[in-house]
Amino acid sequence: MAGVTGTPPGPVSAVPRRMRLLLAGLGAIVLAVMVVVAAGLKETTNTVVTYRTSDQLAIAGLGLVLAAGILFLGRSRVDADAARVRVRNVVVHHELPWQAVRAVRFDPKSPWGALLLENGDEISLLALQAVDGEHAVRAVEGLRALHAAARASDPVPPPLLYDN
Repeated sequence: MAGVTGTPPGPVSAVPRRMRLLLAGLGAIVLAVMVVVAAGLKETTNTVVTYRTSDQLAIAGLGLVLAAGILFLGRSRVDADAARVRVRNVVVHHELPWQAVRAVRFDPKSPWGALLLENGDEISLLALQAVDGEHAVRAVEGLRALHAAARASDPVPPPLLYDN
Protein backbone atom coordinates (compact mmCIF):
# COMPACT_ATOMS: atom_id res chain seq x y z
CA MET A 1 0.00 0.00 0.00
CA ALA A 2 1.24 3.50 -0.77
CA GLY A 3 0.57 4.85 2.72
CA VAL A 4 2.66 2.13 4.41
CA THR A 5 5.94 3.08 2.71
CA GLY A 6 5.52 6.77 3.52
CA THR A 7 5.00 7.88 -0.07
CA PRO A 8 1.79 9.80 -0.71
CA PRO A 9 -0.95 7.88 -2.51
CA GLY A 10 -1.35 8.55 -6.20
CA PRO A 11 -4.41 9.90 -7.97
CA VAL A 12 -7.46 7.67 -8.39
CA SER A 13 -9.83 7.47 -11.35
CA ALA A 14 -12.76 5.10 -11.65
CA VAL A 15 -15.55 4.46 -14.14
CA PRO A 16 -18.30 1.81 -14.07
CA ARG A 17 -16.75 -0.77 -16.43
CA ARG A 18 -19.46 -3.42 -16.60
CA MET A 19 -22.25 -0.89 -16.72
CA ARG A 20 -20.56 0.86 -19.67
CA LEU A 21 -20.22 -2.45 -21.52
CA LEU A 22 -23.86 -3.30 -20.84
CA LEU A 23 -25.04 0.13 -21.98
CA ALA A 24 -22.89 -0.01 -25.12
CA GLY A 25 -24.42 -3.38 -26.02
CA LEU A 26 -27.93 -2.14 -25.30
CA GLY A 27 -27.33 1.02 -27.34
CA ALA A 28 -26.04 -1.06 -30.27
CA ILE A 29 -29.11 -3.31 -30.11
CA VAL A 30 -31.50 -0.35 -30.05
CA LEU A 31 -29.70 1.27 -32.96
CA ALA A 32 -29.67 -1.97 -34.96
CA VAL A 33 -33.40 -2.55 -34.37
CA MET A 34 -34.25 0.98 -35.43
CA VAL A 35 -32.14 0.69 -38.58
CA VAL A 36 -33.81 -2.63 -39.46
CA VAL A 37 -37.25 -1.08 -38.91
CA ALA A 38 -36.27 1.92 -41.03
CA ALA A 39 -34.96 -0.34 -43.81
CA GLY A 40 -38.17 -2.36 -43.69
CA LEU A 41 -40.24 0.74 -44.40
CA LYS A 42 -39.55 0.86 -48.08
CA GLU A 43 -41.64 3.42 -49.82
CA THR A 44 -44.93 1.72 -49.10
CA THR A 45 -48.46 2.87 -48.57
CA ASN A 46 -51.02 1.51 -46.18
CA THR A 47 -54.56 2.74 -45.76
CA VAL A 48 -53.52 5.68 -43.58
CA VAL A 49 -49.87 6.63 -44.17
CA THR A 50 -47.46 6.75 -47.06
CA TYR A 51 -43.90 5.96 -45.91
CA ARG A 52 -41.08 7.72 -47.71
CA THR A 53 -37.30 7.88 -47.49
CA SER A 54 -37.57 10.82 -45.09
CA ASP A 55 -39.53 8.59 -42.68
CA GLN A 56 -36.83 5.94 -42.91
CA LEU A 57 -34.14 8.53 -42.13
CA ALA A 58 -36.19 9.88 -39.23
CA ILE A 59 -36.54 6.43 -37.67
CA ALA A 60 -32.82 5.73 -38.09
CA GLY A 61 -32.07 9.16 -36.59
CA LEU A 62 -34.35 8.38 -33.67
CA GLY A 63 -32.36 5.19 -33.16
CA LEU A 64 -29.15 7.25 -33.00
CA VAL A 65 -30.69 9.61 -30.44
CA LEU A 66 -31.92 6.71 -28.30
CA ALA A 67 -28.53 4.96 -28.46
CA ALA A 68 -26.77 8.19 -27.47
CA GLY A 69 -29.19 8.60 -24.55
CA ILE A 70 -28.45 5.07 -23.38
CA LEU A 71 -24.69 5.68 -23.57
CA PHE A 72 -25.15 8.93 -21.62
CA LEU A 73 -26.25 6.88 -18.59
CA GLY A 74 -22.75 5.40 -18.31
CA ARG A 75 -20.81 8.64 -18.02
CA SER A 76 -20.30 8.40 -14.24
CA ARG A 77 -16.72 8.98 -13.10
CA VAL A 78 -14.71 9.62 -9.94
CA ASP A 79 -11.35 11.40 -10.04
CA ALA A 80 -9.40 12.17 -6.90
CA ASP A 81 -6.00 13.54 -6.01
CA ALA A 82 -4.33 14.71 -2.81
CA ALA A 83 -6.36 17.93 -2.67
CA ARG A 84 -9.88 17.03 -3.83
CA VAL A 85 -12.34 14.51 -5.16
CA ARG A 86 -14.41 15.11 -8.29
CA VAL A 87 -17.61 13.11 -8.75
CA ARG A 88 -19.57 13.03 -12.00
CA ASN A 89 -22.78 11.07 -11.78
CA VAL A 90 -25.29 10.92 -14.63
CA VAL A 91 -26.25 14.60 -14.48
CA VAL A 92 -24.83 16.03 -11.24
CA HIS A 93 -21.19 17.05 -10.74
CA HIS A 94 -19.44 17.61 -7.40
CA GLU A 95 -15.94 18.84 -6.65
CA LEU A 96 -15.07 18.68 -2.98
CA PRO A 97 -11.94 19.17 -0.91
CA TRP A 98 -11.07 16.19 1.26
CA GLN A 99 -11.78 18.32 4.34
CA ALA A 100 -15.49 18.20 3.43
CA VAL A 101 -15.47 14.37 3.34
CA ARG A 102 -15.93 12.40 6.56
CA ALA A 103 -15.61 8.90 5.06
CA VAL A 104 -15.54 6.86 1.87
CA ARG A 105 -18.22 4.19 2.22
CA PHE A 106 -18.92 1.00 0.35
CA ASP A 107 -21.31 -1.08 2.41
CA PRO A 108 -21.42 -4.86 1.75
CA LYS A 109 -25.00 -4.84 0.41
CA SER A 110 -24.69 -1.52 -1.45
CA PRO A 111 -24.65 -1.51 -5.28
CA TRP A 112 -22.24 1.47 -5.34
CA GLY A 113 -19.95 3.50 -3.12
CA ALA A 114 -20.66 6.80 -1.39
CA LEU A 115 -18.94 9.77 0.18
CA LEU A 116 -20.20 10.66 3.64
CA LEU A 117 -19.77 14.41 4.08
CA GLU A 118 -18.98 16.37 7.23
CA ASN A 119 -22.40 18.05 7.12
CA GLY A 120 -24.17 14.66 7.23
CA ASP A 121 -25.03 14.51 3.52
CA GLU A 122 -24.07 11.57 1.34
CA ILE A 123 -23.00 11.61 -2.32
CA SER A 124 -23.44 8.41 -4.30
CA LEU A 125 -20.44 7.29 -6.33
CA LEU A 126 -22.15 5.64 -9.29
CA ALA A 127 -18.73 5.04 -10.87
CA LEU A 128 -17.88 2.56 -8.10
CA GLN A 129 -20.21 -0.34 -8.88
CA ALA A 130 -20.21 -3.51 -6.79
CA VAL A 131 -20.43 -5.61 -9.98
CA ASP A 132 -16.98 -4.33 -11.01
CA GLY A 133 -15.48 -6.40 -8.18
CA GLU A 134 -11.73 -5.97 -7.68
CA HIS A 135 -11.62 -2.80 -9.80
CA ALA A 136 -14.08 -1.11 -7.44
CA VAL A 137 -12.24 -2.42 -4.36
CA ARG A 138 -8.93 -0.94 -5.59
CA ALA A 139 -10.62 2.39 -6.31
CA VAL A 140 -12.23 2.52 -2.85
CA GLU A 141 -8.91 1.65 -1.19
CA GLY A 142 -7.21 4.41 -3.21
CA LEU A 143 -9.89 6.93 -2.25
CA ARG A 144 -9.60 5.96 1.41
CA ALA A 145 -5.80 6.32 1.27
CA LEU A 146 -6.10 9.78 -0.31
CA HIS A 147 -8.71 10.75 2.27
CA ALA A 148 -6.56 9.54 5.16
CA ALA A 149 -3.47 11.33 3.82
CA ALA A 150 -5.37 14.59 3.33
CA ARG A 151 -7.01 14.40 6.75
CA ALA A 152 -3.69 13.58 8.46
CA SER A 153 -2.34 16.96 7.37
CA ASP A 154 -5.42 18.84 8.64
CA PRO A 155 -4.91 21.10 11.64
CA VAL A 156 -6.50 19.84 14.83
CA PRO A 157 -10.03 21.29 15.03
CA PRO A 158 -10.79 23.38 18.10
CA PRO A 159 -12.81 21.58 20.76
CA LEU A 160 -16.55 22.10 20.71
CA LEU A 161 -18.30 23.67 23.65
CA TYR A 162 -19.82 20.40 24.78
CA ASP A 163 -16.58 18.37 24.52
CA ASN A 164 -14.93 17.40 27.80
